[in-house]
Amino acid sequence: MRRWPDLAAQAVACLLLVAIALIAATPLRLPTLAPETAVAPPGTRAMWLWERDDPRPVVDWATANGVRALFAYYDPAAGEADLARLRELQQLCDAAGIALDALGGEPDWTTDHATALAWAEGASATGLFHGLHMDVEPYLLPAWNTDQAALVPRFLTLLDRVSSATDLPLELDVPFWLPTVAVPSGGGNLADAVLARVDGVTVMSYRNTATGANSMVGVADDLLRRAGKVAKPVRLGAETQPLGDCAYCSFHGSTATQLHRTLAAVDSAAQRYPAFAGIAVHQYDTWIALTG
Repeated sequence: MRRWPDLAAQAVACLLLVAIALIAATPLRLPTLAPETAVAPPGTRAMWLWERDDPRPVVDWATANGVRALFAYYDPAAGEADLARLRELQQLCDAAGIALDALGGEPDWTTDHATALAWAEGASATGLFHGLHMDVEPYLLPAWNTDQAALVPRFLTLLDRVSSATDLPLELDVPFWLPTVAVPSGGGNLADAVLARVDGVTVMSYRNTATGANSMVGVADDLLRRAGKVAKPVRLGAETQPLGDCAYCSFHGSTATQLHRTLAAVDSAAQRYPAFAGIAVHQYDTWIALTG
């Protein structure tokens, strides 16, 4: 299991002042900040890298923007040229103190476990990656609407098999509404079942405001609390790609300054959650396109 660094103990009086100020700033009822927590310090970022971009500018950008973990797409069928690019990326990440995780996933992996296992085992065999970062999203399958009770157990079995296939920690992208999905046969809800099987999650808390009922912290609140109870780290996701059907779900069209200020506000509010592990920005190509 991935171990996340502890922050130094802070003065109790200062923490109480911060807690009072944050509660006053938002209607969301946030938990009380503990005197000492394992939360990520403000400015801790991660980033998805789905494209085969040149490693040097990627790592330069990541370093300048506080990125401590990079989720880089890995294809087990990649040729030598692509592996050479990943080796260069890994060397640059190591030099910059950035954890490089293998990124992959398709909705079909929910039932096609062989392909998922080949990806995980292939990524581990390269020796390039700190962990596995999986983005499966089974709810995109047509069968999710017609036979969810059959898909949910298959999805959980997938997580069991991938988690045990390698020694690498497994992190999973999840929607914020995961707690609303039931596990069949009295198995509780899908959020708790997932948290029991992975080393950490990144919540796709895709909103362009920091706090409030329909904000990044607001929609992720339930999962942050659940993860805190089982000591699993949670990153909050921020979207920069255009989402035509949901303007308030993305920072596309915003300025880089607006994104920075909003994420800083998320950092401040999320310090109350022991599970908070920073913010992951989706994705490199559209993040660097923000100006102003």
